[in-house]
Amino acid sequence: MRTFGVEEEFLIVDPVNGLPLPLAAEVLGLHGPGGQAVLAAELQQEQLEVITHPHSSLAGLAAEIRAGRAHADALARKVGARIAALATSPLPVTPHPIRNERYDALIQRHALTAREQLTCGTHVHVSVGSDEEGVAVLDRIRSWLAPLIALSSNSPFWNGTDSGYSSFRTQAWNRWSTAGPTEVFGSARAYHGLVEDLSSTGVVINPDFDARLSTRHPTVEIRVSDVCLDARDTVLIAALVRALVETAAREWAAGQPPDLVPAIILRQGAWRASRWGIHGELLHPTTHKPDTATRVISALHDHVRDALDEAGDGAYVEESLERILSNGTGASRQRQVYERHGSLPDVVAHATRLTHQTSAGYDPATPATIHQPPNQGKPQATTGGTTPGRPLQLPDTGTGDRSAPAA
Repeated sequence: MRTFGVEEEFLIVDPVNGLPLPLAAEVLGLHGPGGQAVLAAELQQEQLEVITHPHSSLAGLAAEIRAGRAHADALARKVGARIAALATSPLPVTPHPIRNERYDALIQRHALTAREQLTCGTHVHVSVGSDEEGVAVLDRIRSWLAPLIALSSNSPFWNGTDSGYSSFRTQAWNRWSTAGPTEVFGSARAYHGLVEDLSSTGVVINPDFDARLSTRHPTVEIRVSDVCLDARDTVLIAALVRALVETAAREWAAGQPPDLVPAIILRQGAWRASRWGIHGELLHPTTHKPDTATRVISALHDHVRDALDEAGDGAYVEESLERILSNGTGASRQRQVYERHGSLPDVVAHATRLTHQTSAGYDPATPATIHQPPNQGKPQATTGGTTPGRPLQLPDTGTGDRSAPAA
């Protein structure tokens, strides 16, 4: 069973007016060493990162995600702030960079791109057996990453206005010189050679590929997702990513070659996912042509179904996909609040409540829907009426997606 962990980046916000507050140092000072969660600074003082430990079960990961959010928020409350899972700030903000050698170099080198970069993502780490396996995985998952952008989209507002995008974080993040999809590497040697060549340009400190080998852990790190408003969605993204990695590793072991689609085509898929989220056509991961969001997400689900079922994650993922396609993503919820109230501070206040919602309906670790891994990697029978191999029944998601349910 591959282990996996999550890094979630959050905004530190004023509970009254919703403005981001530069209080990361104060919050981290209260945390101290050996705290119950792993907290870290990010580029700007208005944000905070919460990092889980490695887990083998989805239930364990879900519980730590929820506990990490609660712990960070409890510390923020002590300095008069809250933690909000917003991938961009709905309200205008001038960020305040963290001062250390690495971030000072980023600000000096990248100027306005770095100074304005106040975005919060979800990064998922999944264990791999070697760099060779890791690069083989990177080569085989790249066509499947754009749907994760759509499912996690949670950044419709930027500097006080509706951006028109579901994930404007993706647009802002792609201002970095190495952000986005990569070409097929073919080997670990080729991957490390490219990283060295990029470093020698004097521009890149650490490449910001959509997916990369971790420099600190024996993992691949997938970095395309917004921070999710609902913790259940973070758990979903983590489950899908682990299943993508496992599926890709099996393809490599079986000698199946990667899809050689050019990275520039994959960038168009990421753009579509960023623009429309689940409410428009996406690029299909196998044809690379526009298709409905229902069919694209169903294709993703079918692609990783075996790995999900063998990990005991199948029922949770199916229920979560149906919920998101019915109820919308964080971007949908932010816009709904704004349409009702016409107030961006109300958007932040509502997002803060959802970030920490722990009622039964929002509990990502409910035993009825997340199962412990089965013994010896065999498929586990699920509860709740799901049947292995049953097509995912996704509802109509609105504009540009009015065809029949996926087959």
